[in-house]
Amino acid sequence: MDFATLLGIIIGIGSLILAFTLEGGVVASLVGLSAAIIVLGGTLGATMVSYSMKDILKIPKLIGKAFKEENDNYLDIIKYFVYLSQKARSEGLLSLEQEIQSDEIKNFDPILKECLELVVDGADIELIKTTMENKIYIEDTAMKKEAGIFESAGGYSPTMGIIGTVMGLVHVLGSLSEPDKLGPAIAVAFIATLYGVGMANFVWLPIGLKLRNKASVKRTEKEIILEGSLSLQAGENPKIVEKKLKTFMVEHVINENTSDLKGDISDEKV
Repeated sequence: MDFATLLGIIIGIGSLILAFTLEGGVVASLVGLSAAIIVLGGTLGATMVSYSMKDILKIPKLIGKAFKEENDNYLDIIKYFVYLSQKARSEGLLSLEQEIQSDEIKNFDPILKECLELVVDGADIELIKTTMENKIYIEDTAMKKEAGIFESAGGYSPTMGIIGTVMGLVHVLGSLSEPDKLGPAIAVAFIATLYGVGMANFVWLPIGLKLRNKASVKRTEKEIILEGSLSLQAGENPKIVEKKLKTFMVEHVINENTSDLKGDISDEKV
């Protein structure tokens, strides 16, 4: 489980409740069943209008995906391609055919197997590049669409909260003959706005961004695989392959540039 996601939600909501109680508020006063029904039901309804039922049915699975711990596989992919390039240079591209059926390749994105099949079959570099770039684009678009479901919900939720508050105020204004009940009734009406804004900023939008970030990682992994496959087909030196693929790792590039800078400074001092 990705504890950052769970812990973030707990800390965010917990901080608000703690601050509320420190000011003398009662937690029970924040509970409103009708407000929850308006916000959750209204948000779900609006989101269903925006997407197909097939997309909506993915929501439970996507929530689970957001809470699942997934680290990037960049270094492992690069190491594997260095090994493949060494093997290809010493034994030829056809020797990579046995790698297609190996258990190790199952540890990576399925696109790696497809790329290796094209390389072993002797497909033209331009064909490999065009075919796989289209596939990467389509898969990336699908993952971003999944993230968009929650981003849409995050946009609708505050509006549903306002609608709930307006409905509550309409009810309050219809009971002006009982002024002693106005204060509590208005407070209850504003709970809907609290639910709408809270759900948007602590649940829907963060989950959407989490899924979008995961999609970005997956896209980068696929791009590394594609670039590595093109290097294999071109018969490039393993060291060149490694250096080229590491350019996809922003953190590595920054560290490498920092090291070079320190070296230059040291040289200047000497």
